[in-house]
Amino acid sequence: MKMVKIFTFKGKTVEELQKMPLDEFAKLIPSRRRRSLRRGLTPQQKKLLERLRKRQKAVKTHVRDMVIIPEMIGKRILVYMGKDWVTVDVTGEMLGHVLGEFSMTRHRVQHSAPGVGATKSSKFLPLK
Repeated sequence: MKMVKIFTFKGKTVEELQKMPLDEFAKLIPSRRRRSLRRGLTPQQKKLLERLRKRQKAVKTHVRDMVIIPEMIGKRILVYMGKDWVTVDVTGEMLGHVLGEFSMTRHRVQHSAPGVGATKSSKFLPLK
């Protein structure tokens, strides 16, 4: 019989993390994220959290610098990446990261052959 592994973050289960106050959770995450949480959430970040608490559906946001906290686990967030929206399903492994890390803005460019008129020599090619 196989045992199911329960996810823990720094020795705490998801239920314990969700009951924990935000400043206590901040002690468990790396210093850069801890500092941003200690400074307090921006008005945009507070608005995002309120919308996440109210809605069951996916929430669209431009707030890419929001630190993922325990109350966001299990939610679906559509993060804007400059052109379209990327769906991010928040899991326990994402705690302490920011939303922008899960919606990459840069992609590999794949160039094809140059078009007609791209160079001086291609100007005189027959179009038949």
